[in-house]
Amino acid sequence: MIRALFWLADQLLYLYIWAVILAAVFSMLASFGVLDTRNRIVWTIGDFLYRVTEPALRPIRNILPNLGGIDLSPLILLLLLQAARMLLASIYESVVFGTLRPLL
Repeated sequence: MIRALFWLADQLLYLYIWAVILAAVFSMLASFGVLDTRNRIVWTIGDFLYRVTEPALRPIRNILPNLGGIDLSPLILLLLLQAARMLLASIYESVVFGTLRPLL
């Protein structure tokens, strides 16, 4: 049961990493005019990605200084999510296998 919970948490983090990457690429393509956001399907996809990723990106954007047109918040969020996956794997190893090595 524990193994399934850790697997599910890891997969959710993995999917969220891909959602952040897709949202960043979508935003870049829309800002350069490659994607037409007036198209209903394109707008729906963009709105979904925005609603999924914006709650995690907004606090990071509030902390970062204004860099003009460059938004580094997706990169920082990806690093934080990858660190969370590594921490989760370390906790899994210590719980399941009983190792007592440091978590970080």
